[in-house]
Amino acid sequence: MINDDIIRLRALEPEDLECLYKWENDMDLWEVSDTLTPFSLFTLKKYIETCHLDIYTTKQLRLMIERLDTNTRIGLVDLYDFDPYHQRAGVGIMIHNTENQKQGYATAAIRLMIDYCFETLGLNQIYSSVPSGNVGSRKLFEKLGFVQTGYRKNWLRRGNGWEDIVYFQLLNQ
Repeated sequence: MINDDIIRLRALEPEDLECLYKWENDMDLWEVSDTLTPFSLFTLKKYIETCHLDIYTTKQLRLMIERLDTNTRIGLVDLYDFDPYHQRAGVGIMIHNTENQKQGYATAAIRLMIDYCFETLGLNQIYSSVPSGNVGSRKLFEKLGFVQTGYRKNWLRRGNGWEDIVYFQLLNQ
């Protein structure tokens, strides 16, 4: 487990299946995760059974975020597009309930992932793509030293309109 004073990041367990099912099928979160269809319990069970595989094999890592004071699940943090040759990976985060947002948990989780990526995996950089309207996530990454390095216009379809994407990057310097 990876932890600090307020949260722990841990591997997914079989007991997380119902929680993961609820979160992955929450249509309010689909825009954040680029999901277009529901996930079945069967699919998520198979995912949990194989998510223990090495990041060098799967090129991704998903960790559960738990509050230390209550031992409750509050979200997920993901490394994706892990590229050991170019020493980079994308990072994404989801804090599920609004009562757990703006409490410092996302900051703590991303800070722990930065340390893990740079110190354990030896990455040169981590990056994130954030919808332009997601001001909270943009502020989170900026606060942690990520620099805006790109912008794509009309990148995400949102109902009858379009939303831009902002790219953030943090170099291991």
